[in-house]
Amino acid sequence: MESIRNIAIIAHVDHGKTTLVDKIMYHCQLFRDNENTGDLILDNNDLERERGITITSKNVSVVYKGTKINIIDTPGHADFGGEVERVLNMADGVCLLVDAFEGPMPQTRFVLQKALDLGLKPCVVINKVDKENCTPEEVHEKVFDLMFELGAEEWQLDFPTVYGSAKNNWMSDHWENVTDNVEALLDMVIENVPAPKVSEGTPQMLITSLDFSAFTGRIAIGRLERGVLKEGMPISLCKRDGVIIKSRIKELHTFEGLGRKKVQEVIAGDICAIIGVEGFEIGDTIADFENPEALQTIAIDEPTMSMLFTINDSPFFGKEGKFVTSRHIRDRLTKELEKNLAMKLGETDSADKFMVFGRGVLHLSVLIETMRREGYELQIGQPQVIIKEIDGKKCEPIEELTIDLPETLSGRAVEFVTMRKGEMLSMETKGDRMIVKFNIPSRGIIGLRNQLLTATAGEAIMAHRFIGYEPYKGEIAGRNKGSLISMEKGKAIPYSIDKLQDRGKFFVEPNAEIYEGQVIGENSRGDDMCVNVTKEKKQSNVRSSGNDEKARIIPPIIFSLEEALEYIQKDEYVEVTPKSIRLRKIYLTETDRKRFKI
Repeated sequence: MESIRNIAIIAHVDHGKTTLVDKIMYHCQLFRDNENTGDLILDNNDLERERGITITSKNVSVVYKGTKINIIDTPGHADFGGEVERVLNMADGVCLLVDAFEGPMPQTRFVLQKALDLGLKPCVVINKVDKENCTPEEVHEKVFDLMFELGAEEWQLDFPTVYGSAKNNWMSDHWENVTDNVEALLDMVIENVPAPKVSEGTPQMLITSLDFSAFTGRIAIGRLERGVLKEGMPISLCKRDGVIIKSRIKELHTFEGLGRKKVQEVIAGDICAIIGVEGFEIGDTIADFENPEALQTIAIDEPTMSMLFTINDSPFFGKEGKFVTSRHIRDRLTKELEKNLAMKLGETDSADKFMVFGRGVLHLSVLIETMRREGYELQIGQPQVIIKEIDGKKCEPIEELTIDLPETLSGRAVEFVTMRKGEMLSMETKGDRMIVKFNIPSRGIIGLRNQLLTATAGEAIMAHRFIGYEPYKGEIAGRNKGSLISMEKGKAIPYSIDKLQDRGKFFVEPNAEIYEGQVIGENSRGDDMCVNVTKEKKQSNVRSSGNDEKARIIPPIIFSLEEALEYIQKDEYVEVTPKSIRLRKIYLTETDRKRFKI
């Protein structure tokens, strides 16, 4: 048992987790020399590659100096915190990556807190020491202060540190001492991360993750806490609610490199995948057949935001998607619940509307984007925060927001955040950039990113994490511009768009198909305005002077999915189909909108 180490790699977004895993895999020669695997190998689905972020936790295993190291790569966004909480149970130690320039960031704090609470041994890696103006020594002090503040015990505070640059493929014990490989890091892991603690007794394994194969069905993944599992062995499945189901293991696999290897038996301490057990969920325990003992299940933080998902009932429904009915959407959302622990599904009074609860706009928009690519059509209402009543007072979720932006623009940022009921906690300068911290209601964060990026010419970097519930802070002004709404169904004619450009900014391309009630632009004033962009120029055989000027059309604003979700008002939906994202009013005709004013 001496020869297994289980580590999770945790850090703030973009501090280099997945890149580091790449380098470890190369160093342990997982690939042939002539194999070109590219970089960010573990970010293997399209969405992760496009956005350049990790969304789901994954594990690989490498062998170094005769020791098998199971490495778990985790996402860095607060919205995917559920993924981190889920997999930390499989690790005995964590590798905390910190950027040598930025230092510990809000997400570093969030994931570190979870790891320390579980009693894991931290190893610190100060990454990106090749950046100019970086301060590795100071960052090391800050990590220590942070751990102390989070209530780490003495043996956790005595953490080993290595310095290096994952991108340039080196790690060493001092930041000035450049080497040519990452051995220093692997040696640190083997020396400092304890081997899995194995207690005597019947088998116990907590299911922390699941996989699906069209060939064998659902696969349970977790770390065997004690005992031995063998192929074909009968077991009990202890559910979260105390029900016990008898079952049998068909096949056992352990992780080897990026793939899995079929084995006859698994000994305690190793991470394995079990095939043949039906009806399990994440957080259930696989235990002994005769006298089952369940392990403590995974504690997951509550969701803080909700969105209404409904079927697409716009005039263009069913033109692009394969799955359009409420049955399809319900099945897909229920399937998502199995592996997405931080998400919850609520019923509404109507059969084709579903409330979906999650951690933030990004968390839910990744789900919507995935569904859209699978061929679903749906509509989404405005994101709402979850308001709770605590001791008779109305309370709302509060988040800690960190904005990193050029010093000259910090005034605008403070102004925007205070308009949204944020309170400033601190300001510090780093080089020519300013890092400003606020406490702000979650409601205030929705739509803030767009405003900030516009005001700072794309320079601002935002990170936020949920702190807790506090009394309701009062109304926050929404967007102060109304919408331009199409009056008729048809094509958007360039001639009409040109004549209406003084009225506001458009969201549709010339000649795009539009329908009555679609939001096709932003009014320059505060109220909604119906416009007809399907009118063509009247042709007559009388020439008039000055009428044949070219239409000069300003390019339309094209929203990404998150921007669209943050932009809409409470009487609007985002219509999502595999090929397009449209904004529309809930009631499409003018008379309905007046009658059922929302």
